[in-house]
Amino acid sequence: MNATLIIMAAGIGSRFGKGIKQLEKMSDAGEIIMDYSIYDAISAGFNKVVFVIRKEIEEEFRQVIGDRIAEKITVEYAFQELEDLPEGFTVPEGRRKPWGTGQAVLACRDVVKEPFVIINADDYYGRSAYKMLYEFLLRTAEKSTDGVLKLAMAGFRLKNTLSENGTVTRGLCVADENGMLKRVVETRGIRTQEGRVICDNEDVMDLLTPDSIVSMNMWAGTPELFPVLEQGFREFLNKTDGDPLKKEYLLPDIVADLLDKKQAEVTVLSTDDHWIGITYQEDVEKAKADFNALVEAEIYHMPLWR
Repeated sequence: MNATLIIMAAGIGSRFGKGIKQLEKMSDAGEIIMDYSIYDAISAGFNKVVFVIRKEIEEEFRQVIGDRIAEKITVEYAFQELEDLPEGFTVPEGRRKPWGTGQAVLACRDVVKEPFVIINADDYYGRSAYKMLYEFLLRTAEKSTDGVLKLAMAGFRLKNTLSENGTVTRGLCVADENGMLKRVVETRGIRTQEGRVICDNEDVMDLLTPDSIVSMNMWAGTPELFPVLEQGFREFLNKTDGDPLKKEYLLPDIVADLLDKKQAEVTVLSTDDHWIGITYQEDVEKAKADFNALVEAEIYHMPLWR
């Protein structure tokens, strides 16, 4: 089966400080987080990667990873731009940032014609999630006959996804006894305090435990999703609620809306792998140590692409 890994790498990364956090080196050999993600995806069966980036970082991006990875896997690019809007819409005066992860995936509509998995560029997900999602796509790649999208998500235990250096935002997931997603709640300000996991949203505190399943924006789907995203983007832009300079078209919100409308079924595939990511500048050294530990455990060898 042909399958594509979509890597969302257009984020500005304002909390990270100077530089492009997606391109921070994690090893002496120069590997960055995306190297490990692509390596694991290839091992699972994926044979193409699409980088979603901003046009302004294309040259540096190609130098650091794009041209190098092209020796290992088919590489294509999609560009998430503020001005990439449906016909009839214009950018609000003063808006500076793109429109969120939904727009990032929609930017791939002309280059992705096969089943795919979506990930963030600055998150390491572990090997098992790629294998589970690839196998899901093998089972469900046929076009839906009932008009209901067949999607899947990798579900991580909350305790394996926290940062020691500040709060995080996670999609808190509620699934039924069959592992089908019932709802996902985008939850901000998650942190540990005196041994407890807390957040800014008191309404979900009863659902919040160290073992709560959360989304890390690792989704699996087919190209049938693109027209749905396009229609949803139009509806999002037409809404008058929210700050037009800051509101975002986000995958967890999109999935929640599809579930409410019974337009999608989402299988939750849980993994106990530990997330490694960079949200804050202070996360860099710990991430490097975590990857070094994976090498010492012989999960990876260095250099990775030898």
